[in-house]
Amino acid sequence: MATAADPRPLTGEPVSLDLLNTRWTQDGEVTDLFAGAFGLTRVEGLAIWLRGTGLADRFRADAATLVHLLTARESLARGVADPADESARALVDAVLEHGRIRATLTPEGPGERTEFEDPTWGPAWTAARDYLELLGTSPGRIRTCASESCVLHFHDTSRNGTRRWCSMSTCGNRAKASRHYARTRVR
Repeated sequence: MATAADPRPLTGEPVSLDLLNTRWTQDGEVTDLFAGAFGLTRVEGLAIWLRGTGLADRFRADAATLVHLLTARESLARGVADPADESARALVDAVLEHGRIRATLTPEGPGERTEFEDPTWGPAWTAARDYLELLGTSPGRIRTCASESCVLHFHDTSRNGTRRWCSMSTCGNRAKASRHYARTRVR
C-alpha cells in the first residue's frame, strides 16, 4: 500500500504545535488533516501525523487514538490561545492524567519511560507533555503566525526571538508583497 504524503504546509514543529498544525487555512478555508480531506480517511490522516512526528513506531493509528488526540488538540488550542484560562489548563491536565513517566535505571544510567494504562492515549499525552516542556523552557516563543488568514503555530527558535510568520516563503512573503503594493498604490 502506498503511503500518502503529508499535505500540511508546516511540519517539523514540536509535537504539541505540530498537533495544532493539523488544521490550516487553504484557499481561504480551514482544512483539517483528521477530517478525511485529500481522499484520506480520518484514521489515514492520523497515520500521516504519527509518521510525521516519529510516533508511528510506538502507537497505532485507530479510531480510539484519534478521538483522544482530537481531545488533546482542542485542549492545547485553548491553552495556547489563552494560557491564563483555568478551564483550558484543566483540559490539558485531564489529558495528562492518562499517562505518567517512570524513572528507570538503564545500562547507560538514569532514564525514563512513559507508561499508559490505555495506549490509545499515548499520542495525546505525548503532545500535552511536550506542551508542558515548551512552557517550562520557552513560553514566550510559542507563537501563532502573524498573518490574519493563517492559523498555524510555531516555536520561535530564531536567535533574537522575533520570528512572526509560520513561513517566510508563504505568509511572510505575502505580507511583504501586500505592504509593497500598498506603498506603490499611494504614490
